[in-house]
Amino acid sequence: MKFIKKLFVLSLILTIQQSLAKVKLPRLISDGMVLQQNTRVKVWGWAKAGEGIRLQFNNQTYETITNDDGKWLIILATPKAGGPFEMGISGENQLKIKDILVGEVWVCSGQSNMVLPIERVKEKYAEIIAKTNNPLIRHFFIPTLYNFYKPLDDLPAGRWEAATPENILKFTATGFFFAKDLFEKYHVPIGLINASVGGTPVEAWISEDGLKSFPKYMSIVEQMKDSSYISKVRKVEASNTNHWYTKLRNNDAGLNGPKKWFETDYDASSWQTMNLPGFWEQAGLKNTNGVVWFRKEIDMPQSMAGKTAKFFLGRIVDSDSVYVNGRFVGSTGYQYPPRRYEIAKDILKPGKNIIVVRVINVSGIGGFIQDKNYEIRVGDESIDLKGNWQYKLGAAAEPLPASTFFQYKPVGIYNSMIAPLTNYTIKGVIWYQGEANVPTPKDYHQLFSTMIRDWRQKWNQGDFPFLYVQLANYLKPKTQPSESLWAELREAQLQTLNMPETGMAVIIDAGEWNDIHPLNKEDVGKRLALAAKKIAYQDKNIVFSGPIYSSIEIKKNRIIVKFSNVGSGLIVKGGSELKQFAIAGPDKKFVWAKAEIKGDKVEVWSDAVANPVAVRYAWADNPDTANLYNQEGLPASPFRTDTK
Repeated sequence: MKFIKKLFVLSLILTIQQSLAKVKLPRLISDGMVLQQNTRVKVWGWAKAGEGIRLQFNNQTYETITNDDGKWLIILATPKAGGPFEMGISGENQLKIKDILVGEVWVCSGQSNMVLPIERVKEKYAEIIAKTNNPLIRHFFIPTLYNFYKPLDDLPAGRWEAATPENILKFTATGFFFAKDLFEKYHVPIGLINASVGGTPVEAWISEDGLKSFPKYMSIVEQMKDSSYISKVRKVEASNTNHWYTKLRNNDAGLNGPKKWFETDYDASSWQTMNLPGFWEQAGLKNTNGVVWFRKEIDMPQSMAGKTAKFFLGRIVDSDSVYVNGRFVGSTGYQYPPRRYEIAKDILKPGKNIIVVRVINVSGIGGFIQDKNYEIRVGDESIDLKGNWQYKLGAAAEPLPASTFFQYKPVGIYNSMIAPLTNYTIKGVIWYQGEANVPTPKDYHQLFSTMIRDWRQKWNQGDFPFLYVQLANYLKPKTQPSESLWAELREAQLQTLNMPETGMAVIIDAGEWNDIHPLNKEDVGKRLALAAKKIAYQDKNIVFSGPIYSSIEIKKNRIIVKFSNVGSGLIVKGGSELKQFAIAGPDKKFVWAKAEIKGDKVEVWSDAVANPVAVRYAWADNPDTANLYNQEGLPASPFRTDTK
């Protein structure tokens, strides 16, 4: 028996040794990958210490030997754009990588507006999606992972996928439109590496080395290295969350009475009514969190009944479960995605149909976001769902205890989602982030600049192009000039243009007042592509930016503002009068001003300000009427001349 046991152990050891001896590649080095053209790129991996590695690519052979840690790296020369190629790698085993393209590689990073996939905008871009089948545009999506202890060598998962009908809905929408525009111009393969995580502040994307000059963040990093602390917090918070939802469900009269409130024969005649979309705070349920049920009867024409229907319920704060004629048709677990459900063809009937929506609100105000799509659609016919709905409180609750999002903490996302990329040769980075840093905009310029320097140092490719998106217009417009944290964050992004090889896409005309995730991702991608054509591809004929504030001159009661990037000239878009200019005297009280284009300058004045000292443009959360553009159709960036 002891002999058999020893034999088993020996066999296990040999098996482990053999598996360790096998050549292993990082996930990026895999079938379908895109390599950067006309340069020297790294191919790396792991094997047994001292093992000889041979790589064959494009009729060239490269050889190396693994170091004491079993790591190996080969630098190979890539040809001009083309493919597909194959790559053979051998040690004690042999690997073959197929369908390799050589072209341009871009990292797509940031927070949710870069994460946002084509699937979320499929109605807006249905025609483009239907025509998309381009295997020369490829996408590598990296799932969210954080690690506070050390930079990782490899990614947790991921694979290269082509822009085909089967895959396109998973692509980053901003990245896809960026790649599409570049491909139509240069006709070379484009590889997108999508390393982005919703809600993340910029400090989560900086390495520990990069953050050393920021003591307040380094103290958090040290705390996050305590795995017992993280485990304890997660355990306590998970317990609190489970308890909250369990208690809410047990107290919900809509689920626990003699009749469930979504059943068709439930009597809702005593329910109150409110106008939707809207928040129940406005209908009398002030300071109420928990479950509120909504009910609406609709009259379905014969022509729409008995068919599969599309059901649009705008956006709901925070989560919802939807029933039609007593049948569950869908649920969404948090507030941001658009509610788009499908109603099976056997559910809708001619005449009266009953829609019931169970809404859970965890904190703040709950309800239905205005200016979104609320309808049932069958073919070309639709039923508008806006208007009076019945409602009833199912259960009130205290606000849900807050949870810690560890992926938002400094260093963690960098270690797990950026560090594993830095061996992979790239053309540049496109970046869409900043919303998470709006509460503290004064730190952003220094943090963002540090991140760009940090990434360039880690990639060791010099000052590669770093192109980023300035924040869109958001929240309700204000009628008078005012202070704005969103404007301050945009200013910090504008200031980052002082770094070499950077470009900024201004999108204050592409946002939505009621949605932090605006659907217009085509203009965002195209404006990033304009910056790439100018900065990465040195196209001298490209006007890649809208007007950028340069300097001012004060003449009597007027301030004359000079701009760079005027292109073919400044214009007033969509009207005859410039808007969103404000002016102030020594008292620094800003009032709306008149403004007039004079060549590549704008003269600004107000009869109420005799001695102006400062001017602002589009200085607001949502400068929705801002209309200073160049003739190429690109908007001017917001600015102020009274920077503190």
